[in-house]
Amino acid sequence: MASRTHIAHELLQRAHSPDTANQLFTERIKQKPLFLRPTSPTPADNRARRRLHRLRKKEYFYRKQKPKPLSAREKRISGIYDIPKEECKYEIFKGLHKLWVEYMQEVLDIKDRRGNIPPVTAQSHGSKLASADFHGAEIEVVRSRCASRVGMKGIVVRDTKFTFVVVTEKDEAKTIPKEHTIFRFTVPIPTKDEGENTEGKASAKELVFELHGSQFENRPVDRANKKFKWKNVDYL
Repeated sequence: MASRTHIAHELLQRAHSPDTANQLFTERIKQKPLFLRPTSPTPADNRARRRLHRLRKKEYFYRKQKPKPLSAREKRISGIYDIPKEECKYEIFKGLHKLWVEYMQEVLDIKDRRGNIPPVTAQSHGSKLASADFHGAEIEVVRSRCASRVGMKGIVVRDTKFTFVVVTEKDEAKTIPKEHTIFRFTVPIPTKDEGENTEGKASAKELVFELHGSQFENRPVDRANKKFKWKNVDYL
């Protein structure tokens, strides 16, 4: 049985010479590459691909975000704010108190006056004192609803929203709530002979301030950018 001629070959022979028809048929039809579509993936592969896409998208999103801060519970567990007992020494924090005194003298604009001290009033310096940082201040409790706290004195090593943590001269860390408590702190006035050692002299002058803890319940970072307003205090 004779093999049937390809219909395309027959059509080419009608329009072209036999040699041209054979050449066109061989190049354009017989040797034409056949492009096949890849096998369609199964539904399971589609789910895996979508899941991988979601994970990569989430990973990219988290990589661009800021680190998540620790919660209060995580901070307590990690002990990030705990003061080691061997480091809870009053002598260690004396240097911090000295730095704080210099800082507070700059805040009150009395550091380089050499005895020519301008008046320090609530109107001129009240907002500066209210927004100051008290890490390193030596404070003393002068009034409190809890009578056992009166007289406690130490250097502030932590200033939280509701408490002061101080290290006393007995090398003990004490947590003092701010609410219903009045604290007192002093700032030495620089003298003309500042280069000499004036420690222990009874004639050294100091500025004495009282801090009402109930009106001071905020963090140092919040006080730095807060605008304070004058208002009456009922319990005074």
